Amino acid sequence: MLFVVTALLLSSCASLSPNGVGRVKHYDFTDEALPEGFNGYKIAFISDIHYPSLFNRTRLEKLTGRLRKESPDLMLLGGDYVTSEVYLNELFDSLSAVNPKDGIYAVLGNHERRYKDAALQAMHGFDVILLADTVVEIERIPGVIYLAGVYDSFVYDSLVVQPAELVDNDAFVMLLCHTPDYAERSSTTADLVFSGHTHGGQVSLFGLYTPVKNTQYGKRFLRGMNRTTSGASVITTTGVGTSRRKVRFCVPSEIVIVTLMQK
Repeated sequence: MLFVVTALLLSSCASLSPNGVGRVKHYDFTDEALPEGFNGYKIAFISDIHYPSLFNRTRLEKLTGRLRKESPDLMLLGGDYVTSEVYLNELFDSLSAVNPKDGIYAVLGNHERRYKDAALQAMHGFDVILLADTVVEIERIPGVIYLAGVYDSFVYDSLVVQPAELVDNDAFVMLLCHTPDYAERSSTTADLVFSGHTHGGQVSLFGLYTPVKNTQYGKRFLRGMNRTTSGASVITTTGVGTSRRKVRFCVPSEIVIVTLMQK
């Protein structure tokens, strides 16, 4: 019993990992709408860095190094980036070094409401593209896929991003939004959704009980890959940093790597 408890404690401690986070979580996502040119396409996704919190400069450098080692085609950022706006440039400067082939795209989280203008300026300065209720095309030969992003995923009464209605109905569409609740509340027509915000609960009693979930849907979209009522696949990351209390227990921080595969 003591061995099991010790192992769980170690797995929840990012400082023991050479990645700068607790784990690198891989998903293979298969879809019949995926064009041939995107078979094997690799996407890196991180969210909720809350830099520095417990996520200090050393861990940031390890995180950036591991992301570069993964050599993603595309990198997505899910919001809640820093604990104070004075760290914005330092963070985005480090992340820009990953230099994925098709760029870095981001949305804002709830913490960016306090320093929205500063966040936008920092992103622009380091070539991070903000998706604000917009849809972009990503091209390969042959084929095109679409990426949409929600400016404020907590305002459900605002213009809902329904990217599949803006493009060919047979197109492959991804959606980036800070909270997974948006995907369910909006009945999104996207094929694959990337979200964060929940931190996976950040603290859990061996996965059996999670006191704080930061989602209106209980455990349904707390972490991992799940499906909305409308059929969209939602990946909710446990995030990188910590919020409120600087502790993680039984909920490792993570980098998410998604490889798109033809069906």
